[in-house]
Amino acid sequence: MERLDVLKTYKIFIGGKFPRTESGRYFKVEDNNGKLLANMCLSSRKDFRNAVVEARKAQKSWQSASALNKGQILYRVAEMLEGRKSQFIAELMMTGLSKQKAKEEVEQSIDRLIYYAGWSDKFQQIFSSVNPVASHHFNFSVLEPMGVVSVISSNESALLGLVSTIVPIIVGGNTCIVLSSENNPMVSISFAEVLNTSDLPHGVVNILTGKRKELIHHFASHMDVNAVSYCGEHDEEIQELEKVSVENLKRVRINRGTNWNEDKSQSPYYIERFQETKTIWHPNEV
Repeated sequence: MERLDVLKTYKIFIGGKFPRTESGRYFKVEDNNGKLLANMCLSSRKDFRNAVVEARKAQKSWQSASALNKGQILYRVAEMLEGRKSQFIAELMMTGLSKQKAKEEVEQSIDRLIYYAGWSDKFQQIFSSVNPVASHHFNFSVLEPMGVVSVISSNESALLGLVSTIVPIIVGGNTCIVLSSENNPMVSISFAEVLNTSDLPHGVVNILTGKRKELIHHFASHMDVNAVSYCGEHDEEIQELEKVSVENLKRVRINRGTNWNEDKSQSPYYIERFQETKTIWHPNEV
């Protein structure tokens, strides 16, 4: 008798756990020939709200972690991804990438993690300042994380786009909820397994799978989300994000037409985009 393949069941990632979507719905992921690769959770508004609760719960302690510790954790994630490189190459190949392209994407993702790990204890020195004032005070400007960020990840660059988007957000002390690529959501949940077995605290990164048209409004309208990061070209989606985000003055950052393979798609300015500038006055007694 012909043996049936046992397909992996991909769940969502919330608060360091892998629950099924509360909706009970799923969608199929197929290769270019129509072969079924996996069933993915079709996340709901309730799943997103649960993820926001976990992200908010984790944010204060993550913000308080030292820059050195954040860098060490990101480096550990890179180590874990390096150890599972062959798995990620295979998953990217399943959805149409050549072996060479898949290998390049995985290796660039590892390198990008290390790049931002190196910036962890340096970006404050670049963007902070001592400001001249016409009074007997010291005036300092320093960066502080915005808080909870919702992320609409790249559809085309399933792994590298995901890493390039979330890592500068979390290295700055934020936590996030990510809607993964619709084209290849498998690697996002496999990456969640890497995060879960590294030293990253639970709730810092939460990853959902599903449809943009169902979830994008909730990613922008939730009142306990402080900022939105969007990757894509769809004008209607961008307009909806910007319109709905006004309700609690969320910062909206649009990555339109970004080629994540280029060196210019990594920069300390991607960290600064999700930081607030705090100015401190201190009397200088003379």
